[in-house]
Amino acid sequence: MSTDEVSTTEAAGTAEVPQEDRWTHFAPEPPRAPGRVRVAARRVGRVLGHEYTLVVLGALVLAAAMNWQCVLHPSTTIPMDLGDPLLQAWQLAWAGHAVTTDPSQLWQANTFFPDGYSFAFSDTLLGYLPASVLGTGPTAALVRYNVMFVLMQALAFIGPYALVRQVGLGRLAAALTGAGFGYAPWRWGQSGHMHVLSDGGMVLALALLARGHGYTLTDGFRRDRTRPGWAFAGWCVAAWQVSLGFGIGLPFAYLLAGASLVVGVRWLVRARRGRPVPGRRVLLADGLGMAVFAAAAGLMAWPYLKVLQLHPEARRGMGDLRTFSPMLRAFVTAPAQSLLWGPAHEAARATMPAPAETTLLPGFFLLGLAIAGLFFSAWPRRIRLWLLAGAVGSLVIAMGTQFFHGVIYLPLFRWAPGWAAIRTPGRLSVWLTLTLAVLAAGAVAALADRARELAAERGRPRPGVLLRLALLIPLVLVLGEGANKIGHPTVPLAPAGFRAAAGPILVLPSDSTFDFFPMLWSTDRFPKVVNGISGFTPKDQQAVRDIAKFFPDTASVDQLRAIGVRSVVVVKAKAGKGYPRAAEPDSQAAGLGITWKDYGDTIVYTLS
Repeated sequence: MSTDEVSTTEAAGTAEVPQEDRWTHFAPEPPRAPGRVRVAARRVGRVLGHEYTLVVLGALVLAAAMNWQCVLHPSTTIPMDLGDPLLQAWQLAWAGHAVTTDPSQLWQANTFFPDGYSFAFSDTLLGYLPASVLGTGPTAALVRYNVMFVLMQALAFIGPYALVRQVGLGRLAAALTGAGFGYAPWRWGQSGHMHVLSDGGMVLALALLARGHGYTLTDGFRRDRTRPGWAFAGWCVAAWQVSLGFGIGLPFAYLLAGASLVVGVRWLVRARRGRPVPGRRVLLADGLGMAVFAAAAGLMAWPYLKVLQLHPEARRGMGDLRTFSPMLRAFVTAPAQSLLWGPAHEAARATMPAPAETTLLPGFFLLGLAIAGLFFSAWPRRIRLWLLAGAVGSLVIAMGTQFFHGVIYLPLFRWAPGWAAIRTPGRLSVWLTLTLAVLAAGAVAALADRARELAAERGRPRPGVLLRLALLIPLVLVLGEGANKIGHPTVPLAPAGFRAAAGPILVLPSDSTFDFFPMLWSTDRFPKVVNGISGFTPKDQQAVRDIAKFFPDTASVDQLRAIGVRSVVVVKAKAGKGYPRAAEPDSQAAGLGITWKDYGDTIVYTLS
């Protein structure tokens, strides 16, 4: 082959393999598309690292730390005391039992036999129904209550956090709001009232409604930020809040009604002036949400109206209102359960007729930060003035008859539908606490902004470590002031005699200090029991209590038989003085056609 042929052949080969393709088999492999496992892992990582995932986890850890005995001994102890918490543990248990056995009998509880609608004698905590259906018996009732006690405090932190984040401030300010609201010292004095402390849903509902309507306190209304789904969710959370009880839910309903009226009028004015207003989808979401809220409120109100019809004695009187109305100094007095301030305020509490309801300190550190927030704040001046007005208005209403003899509260008590049921106006300090916490958040946010400005002036991307730690001091102080020393007494188990008795049952003694125990014990089989505790004493129950003091005699036995009682359980350790004949049966009882059996700690009488 000639040289020319070889050159021609090489040229042809070169033409067949372009220059840019010669090194392709040495190039790195193209990146592979991520597999399903890797994509799922990334999504899980984003969820776990999301701000609100961390907030929820942090709120749970904080609530568990503040109530560590609830976590360590949930099946044997209960927070605060052996009073109202036992009643509420029974309420949670009864709702689950009724719904899973016969929902039509939900309001016809097993207590206060033979009275009807007895589940509506107190706030029901019905919104906690998902937890109520888990477990049966007294031990499950205690565990359920302790778990919900921790969870409700976590929600009381999450709701304010979400609200302040939505209306325009950063994480540190939002965390301070959650701490100031969820762990205000006055709340520990209400530790026995789960229906009072279950208020985080109110603030969360406000946060969702603000998000759904594209509203912040810093930028005002922005139509491009409206989200109909969030608005509807806000109304649903508000409806759930009302299902927990009207003691806190009723004033919240009035607040929502007033705010809806004001905002609706404002939208009409803006629309007439050609300014942007929420679109039809948001208005539709509001309409549906309001319908859900009104339906929930109506369904919850119906049995309470029925109770008022059957029991006129359930109406609140002016005497209770005056007793439970706090004076101005109540708002700087801590309850005994406050770890930091409780011992120091013992003398002040001793002069109060009802210290459990009139020790309403929101926190001195929170008060100081709120006052500072009036002058140095990330909130615009107009918003600060509105928050100040809200704090003053909340304070005035919470004082009840102590503010100029009730010039503001009494018209509500007499004329506002449902308001007459609120005999403890001091509990409305929840709104005072919220406004103070939001004011304090503005001061903390302003400090954080100033720290970033100083860092920028020095050419740093963010403040130094020491300065960032210093910014945490207000949060630490507020949380420290919220530490508690509430009791966690051990709950006595049901005596053998009660477990063996056939219902309907009367347990002696029966009074406002002991009937909590039969209510909890009855969560085992839910037999009908005459015993029960609520905000009032039904006349029928009082008549049984009066005549049972002479049991067993002809009159008491005949009366108990007439209403259908089959067993009388006498707890010896408690009934010895008030019921001497019942605690020591003799031959005279045998002539009444009844039998009895001694179980050691109890005596069970059987009425044929």
